[in-house]
Amino acid sequence: MRPYHAYPLQAPMTLDSRLPDFRALSPSQRLDQIARTASLGPESAALLSKPGALPLATANGMIENVVGTFELPFAIATNFTINGRDVLVPMVVEEPSVVAAASFMAKLARAAGGFETSSTEPLMRAQVQVIGIPDANAARNALVQRKAEIIELANSRDKVLVGLGGGCRDIEVHVFPETPRGPMAVMHLIVDVRDAMGANTVNTMAESVSPLVESITGGRVRLRILSNLADLRLARARVRFSPDTLTTPEYAGTDVIEGILDAYTFAAVDPYRAATHNKGIMNGIDPVVVATGNDWRAVEAGAHAYACRSGRYTSLTTWAKDDAGALVGSIEMPMSLGLVGGATKTHPLARVALEILAVKSARELAEITVAVGLAQNVAALRALATEGIQRGHMALHARNLALAAGATGDEVDRVARRMAEERDVRADRASALLREMRHR
Repeated sequence: MRPYHAYPLQAPMTLDSRLPDFRALSPSQRLDQIARTASLGPESAALLSKPGALPLATANGMIENVVGTFELPFAIATNFTINGRDVLVPMVVEEPSVVAAASFMAKLARAAGGFETSSTEPLMRAQVQVIGIPDANAARNALVQRKAEIIELANSRDKVLVGLGGGCRDIEVHVFPETPRGPMAVMHLIVDVRDAMGANTVNTMAESVSPLVESITGGRVRLRILSNLADLRLARARVRFSPDTLTTPEYAGTDVIEGILDAYTFAAVDPYRAATHNKGIMNGIDPVVVATGNDWRAVEAGAHAYACRSGRYTSLTTWAKDDAGALVGSIEMPMSLGLVGGATKTHPLARVALEILAVKSARELAEITVAVGLAQNVAALRALATEGIQRGHMALHARNLALAAGATGDEVDRVARRMAEERDVRADRASALLREMRHR
């Protein structure tokens, strides 16, 4: 595959993300290996080794009405090679099979060099709604004529961001001549937020320019708020699988590719299928966003809005065959992630996650995240096109049912393995098997 990087890569690292037999280790053994592989300091490793890494006092400062904290599994997806660099990917998620599926497809992707990624500049939009105007187009023209003044005022509110090379770059004005509330003009501030997610920055700028906007248009400003449809802040990933790579003892690789293309086409043409298809993509993306302390609701909102940009909800990924008959997939979507501000700095495990990822910019984090989404997508399509989604998923879900039935220690694996062998993964069966084992 021909690289299409948007900016220079970081220097290659010696880290190897493959970690053979990682799944077979105990949690403490896995942590030891991650600490060595990712060169974690003892304090970071200690945070991961025990529950309660988020102090109650810190949680109380993050949100309102805190009474405790809530934990989710923190896992590592292995095997990822992205832009020639091996990456260990922290994922926080409760659903079985997600981490395993992403790791497996990343392993297969290594045969063709892994994932290639690119991204655009970190541009966010802040919307300033203007009402009470007789002519929306006249308001637009007036705002465009005073663009330089508006940008200068917006940038005066964040000298630090401007000093880092960011700041307000441009304005757009969208007009709605007829609405149930009368003519409306909506000015967008286009802001380079650098390594921040950017919500607070662009909201502050939008509020600061509102009096000037009212003076220019003669109207009244209502909403002053960012848009989560971050369609100027895109991340992309691409991957290639040869037929040989996708061949299994039960299925020829060429047949697997045809099945994946049929499944993708279903999502491309049918919004009911596309909703589930894209949910599978977000199964990979959201856990990385959560692990790094970023706003997964914002990313979800942007993703699904972007999937509708043609006027019809469709797939966020594209799959096709190249001239050699190999499967080639790509993804492009908004990705408003940050390395500074919010929980990325206040949550101790978010800081550890970023340490494991070893990313230097928000753009690099965004590119890794969409690569995981692409891996998750092809894992689901491959399963659907072959043995069905439930075989692998339910085998892993069996552990949850064993735990819910009261299994402890090695009982969990024994009960789960027995249900998987029987292909009878049910809560009552887990309870029956546990009783039988204990009776013996």
